[in-house]
Amino acid sequence: MSVSTLSFSLIQTDLFWEDKAANLAMLAKKIRGIEEYTEVVVLPEMFSTGFSMRPTEFAETMDGPTLKWMKQLSAEKKVIIVGSLIIKEEISEEGPQFYNRLIWVLPNGELGYYDKRHLFAFAGEDQHYTAGAKRLIASVKGWKINLQVCYDLRFPVWARQQGEEYDVLLYVANWPEKRNHAWKTLLTARAIENQCYTIGVNRVGIDGNNIAHSGDSLIVGPLGEVLYHCAYKEDVFTITLQKQELTTARNQFPFWKDADFFQIQ
Repeated sequence: MSVSTLSFSLIQTDLFWEDKAANLAMLAKKIRGIEEYTEVVVLPEMFSTGFSMRPTEFAETMDGPTLKWMKQLSAEKKVIIVGSLIIKEEISEEGPQFYNRLIWVLPNGELGYYDKRHLFAFAGEDQHYTAGAKRLIASVKGWKINLQVCYDLRFPVWARQQGEEYDVLLYVANWPEKRNHAWKTLLTARAIENQCYTIGVNRVGIDGNNIAHSGDSLIVGPLGEVLYHCAYKEDVFTITLQKQELTTARNQFPFWKDADFFQIQ
């Protein structure tokens, strides 16, 4: 396809609680079953385990089996695969550090990653994981994609455009049903205030802590228009985004030029 388009496939699915083998088998089947032309396949947050607070039992290294699985499927399907999982780094004399790490894997085996900045203290995530300090804006075919994770959505400064830094803002999540109104509202707000496409991919089903998830995966255009929404069921949805629609919106309403400039320490 043209550089003026970029195709995403969103996988909204239930997850097997803390069962890597079952999740990877299920997700491989879904990915291999995508028949439409696609370039980026998006999985939920902690797609191999669910939102687990047991990193010592389930963490892997950057050469572990789940990352190898991502690389193999990416090469096989010739698509970029992105999703977060539990990663361990031996970087401290005090012991290993654990991260909720969003990994962006290319078909040629190259990768980038983003460590979740805002840890969900309400569920104790900050007691088990180390927060990231750097954003990752990936680039493909001239498109720039700002990669973030779940709770980051509540903190607009971390996502705020300065100029035209990115075209797509992407969140992977395990966002509970109880707060799905906030999820949908904030995704729409991020799209409008940053004049970008915003994609949120969430899970469905009840996790091992008996927390229900409604999915509500969403794609929002740069003027706040909803391009896709799905709730309470598993779904694999493919969409082709148009760069010209983004350019037209920014040119017609150049609000981004009046934004404040700042630095995050």
